[in-house]
Amino acid sequence: MSAVVATAALCCLPATASAADSGRAARTPAPGTGFYVDLDSKAVHQAAADLRAGDLADALAMAKTASYPVAQWFTGSTTTEATTAAMTTLQDRAARQHQVPVAVAYNVPGRDCSQYSAGGASNSADYSAWVDAFAKGIGDHRTVVVLEPDGLALSPAFCGGTAQQQADRLAEVNAAVDRLERQPRAAVYLDAGHSAWQNTGTMARLLVDGGVNRAQGFFLNVSNYQKDADLVRYGTQVAKCTWYLSHTAGASADDCANQYWPQADADAWYAAHVPADAELPHFVIDSSRNGQGPWTPTASYPDPQTWCNPPGRGLGTRPTADTRTPLLDAFLWVKVPGESDGGCTRGTTGGTDPEYGAADPAAGVWWPDQAHALAAHASPALTFNTGLLGGH
Repeated sequence: MSAVVATAALCCLPATASAADSGRAARTPAPGTGFYVDLDSKAVHQAAADLRAGDLADALAMAKTASYPVAQWFTGSTTTEATTAAMTTLQDRAARQHQVPVAVAYNVPGRDCSQYSAGGASNSADYSAWVDAFAKGIGDHRTVVVLEPDGLALSPAFCGGTAQQQADRLAEVNAAVDRLERQPRAAVYLDAGHSAWQNTGTMARLLVDGGVNRAQGFFLNVSNYQKDADLVRYGTQVAKCTWYLSHTAGASADDCANQYWPQADADAWYAAHVPADAELPHFVIDSSRNGQGPWTPTASYPDPQTWCNPPGRGLGTRPTADTRTPLLDAFLWVKVPGESDGGCTRGTTGGTDPEYGAADPAAGVWWPDQAHALAAHASPALTFNTGLLGGH
């Protein structure tokens, strides 16, 4: 058995409830938490560009967008030393504003199944060194860590990978959880896809195998568009299913009620199989682009790619830790609103996106038209963040 496979096998055993729960209580973002607002963001620069162009309406909309906190992405594009330095800089800026940063770790080997956001560390050892550098920059600062979007829901098992590649991915995520949890005030969340993707039981199994019982919990809807209510229902089910799988001998992922069951039937199943006082992982929701919910195409395409730059979407629930919802720690803007999902052709030929009549920008590239559309279709309607410098 290779070292990485052995790690995957050992680390997937459930943590004791007391250890996990005490850590979650200490690290949960409290209501009133002020998340970090980048005062030099792409939205800030877009507001300035719109103002120079005499477009006062869009300038105002971009200024409003820029007043809200957005996660900072770390993609492994620099050396480990530079990664630590960049994280240290982020922490210094957040501290000066009395705010808590949200940092995305996005560098796992083979990320995004080598699709639009392909890349990542070259191997497990390099990834481990990068995570260590990322963690060192966090130090003892309060930080929300979004660990590897698509890292579990789109792991190698779901895109033609080998059993060894899947074992490696689980080992890499587990090792990252353990390293990041050494930072005493870091709240680490693992990938759980979204409510219209993996079955509840399938996702819960991946989370347990990925080390969720030793983390704060999991995140939902990063770079997607599902509605808050559907995500809360799904997240609550996933959290309960992780408990069931971790505490029930011979349990199977297929046992758990899933998001496609009638609500009453699913609630009854969990009431019968998960204690009301069970200690469960928490979750956060990316509401950066889900104000109008998922897109339903009005034209027929060979592959509609509903997740890829869908038109007519809007900013969603503003970032806040005051959710008043059990298990939901925060709404966050994780995906940078205004950055493209990649070149979407929707299964057509010619290299252009038929919804826009032109080629979309590459993944992660700022797209002014999309930024303006998201602000225009925001739900609730976009206003200035009055707590911009009121973090705790």
